[in-house]
Parts: sequence; C-alpha cells; structure tokens
Amino acid sequence: MADKRDYYEVLGVDKSADGAAIKKAYRSLAMKYHPDRNPDDAEAEAKFKEAAEAYEVLSNQEKRQRYDQFGHQGVGGQTGGFHSADDIFSAFGDIFGGAFGDIFGGGGRGRGGRGGRQGASLRVTINLDFTDPLEQVTRTVEFKRHETCETCNGSGAKKGSKPVTCSTCGGHGQVAMNQGFFQVRTTCPTCQGKGTQIKDPCESCNGTGRTKVAREVEIKIPAGIDDGMTLRVSGEGEAGENGGPPGDLLAEIRTRSHSIFQRRDADVVMSLPVSFTQAALGDKIEVPTPRGRATLKIPAGTQPHTVMRLRGEGFPHLQAHGKGDMLVDIVVEVPRKLSGERKELMEKLKKLEEDEPSEESKNFWDRVKKIFS
Repeated sequence: MADKRDYYEVLGVDKSADGAAIKKAYRSLAMKYHPDRNPDDAEAEAKFKEAAEAYEVLSNQEKRQRYDQFGHQGVGGQTGGFHSADDIFSAFGDIFGGAFGDIFGGGGRGRGGRGGRQGASLRVTINLDFTDPLEQVTRTVEFKRHETCETCNGSGAKKGSKPVTCSTCGGHGQVAMNQGFFQVRTTCPTCQGKGTQIKDPCESCNGTGRTKVAREVEIKIPAGIDDGMTLRVSGEGEAGENGGPPGDLLAEIRTRSHSIFQRRDADVVMSLPVSFTQAALGDKIEVPTPRGRATLKIPAGTQPHTVMRLRGEGFPHLQAHGKGDMLVDIVVEVPRKLSGERKELMEKLKKLEEDEPSEESKNFWDRVKKIFS
C-alpha cells in the first residue's frame, strides 16, 4: 500500500473538506478521466479508478476516520476493488445520475436495464406516543402512489396497439452530438431514453403506463425505535418506468413529547422534586415510570442533583438485548416562604449548624482563612 497516493491528494481537496466538496471534486475527476471520453487510454482509466477508490473512502465517515488515523492500512481490503466503469456506476449511482448519466449513458447501467428506471421513493410520517416504542407496534399508513396501468400493462399504448421505434434515436434511447474533439451521447429528447414512442396512447393512463392508486400498508415498528428514525419498506414506492423496479416507502417516525419524562437513547430521564427533610433524612417514594410505578429509595444525606438509577425501566435497545434505565435527577426544593412554626424550627437548625458545622463547611472556611491570612 506504500505506493498508493494520498486520497486527499488524489481528489485535490484539503483534509478539512466537507462531504459536498469531496463529492464535487470526485465528480469533476470522473468526468475528466471517464473511459468514454478517453478511449484506449490506460492511464486515464487508472486515474478514473483511483478517484473512485478515494471517494469511496472519504465519503464514508467511518472509513474516513480510520484512514485519517491509520492511512491506507486502516482501510486495507475495505475499498471497492473496482475493475471497470460499470462497477463504479453500480457503486455510485447517486454520483452518476442526472446529467452526468445522460452524457455517458449511465441510465442504462442502473436497475431495470436500458431505459428502465427505478420508481421514486415515497415518504410518510408515523406519529407515536412517547411510550409506544416500549414494545413492537403496528401502524397502517395510507398514501397514493403510481402503479403499472392494468389496462395496457405498463406499455402506455392503447389496447391492440404497440409502441413504435423512436424515429429520432432509432430505438437506442440516446443521440450523439459532437462537442469539439468529443462525441457526447445524451438522452433522446423525443422518447426520453425509452427507445420507443406511443402513437396511440392508452386512455386509462394517457400513455404514461402508470395510474395513481390509493394504498394502505401495514408497518411493524420495532421496540426501541426513536424519534426521527426512518423505516424503509422495500418495493412499496412508485412503480418503475419502462420495466424498472419499484421504489421504496420511507416511514419517518415522530414521537410526541411527555409531560414528565424525556428520552436519552434507551434511557428515560425524570426530575424528581423532594423536600429538604426528605433529602436529609432519607425516604421511600413511589415514582411514575413509563411502564407504571416503582419505589425509589432516597438515602439519608442525598445531595441536590444526585442521579439515581432504576434498572430496566427504560426503552428496549433497538439493536441489542436488554433495556435502558430510568435516571432520576433529585431536585431538592428550598422553601420560598416559611410559616411561623417552620421558621422557628429552621432558626434552631441554623443555630445547631453554626455550633456544629459540617466537615465540608469547616474545611472550606479553613482554606478561605489561609488565603487571606
């Protein structure tokens, strides 16, 4: 690995570059050294693969951290090992989509074959109560999506007719244009890359091959899921075009806040107000938990903001066994107003504290005296 160039040097970016800068630099190099622009140029192909390898590492946060710490040895054997441009197209479909894919015919390399395009993913939101993730729950979501037209079976042509070969591209789905020294291939503007035209469109879908349908999908939500997480339901998105596969359904989880509890990963956090005497003398208190109630023992002499732990009263760990805990923050209340009897008792306590100061207080004031002596 000693002969490999530094990945940041390969892409021409600083080590502080963010993801957008890394992606931009890679895209530029990939266009420059792409085999379609440099036919029979082994050096350009090598640089194309080198840039792809650098991007694979630096665009992945975990791999990038290992590379920054250990160099090439830190990611040894974990890069893609690309052997061809097709490998790179397959790995980085998000980079080679859109206009870049049009220039080099990238649309034909994706899922679904030439002209076949995967359907778009759809998003829905599932709202849960704070305590719902304590166990697995099921929710039914309703949405609308485009599905393959049943009348024409997705061809877009009227029953009894068929699509005809596109007259502009001759069925190739692409047209070639000369730009300086290069011949650039781009998606056919007439058939949009399909290679065919609809002369007599289906009346149900107006020639699109898809119709909009209302759908209901039941989604199992695993115990321990947290606010903001997204569940992917494969194949429940928009229908693909021209034989392409369907997209996915992405369900974003939103959990409602709670008047008493807060969530911290799998743990539950709660603030518990206790009186000065409860903290000083100790007590047993019945406290609420997400699952019901539990008894909390407060030791004598508990200090303000001591955090006490109730084992197993939190949420299940999403990708591990067991449950989190409930963390109880002890908030010692200082009375703002005192009745006559209470004030009299507090005055007596104050006198006792002055006559018999605590070790902490005595040590503090001894240190103060040394500073000013």
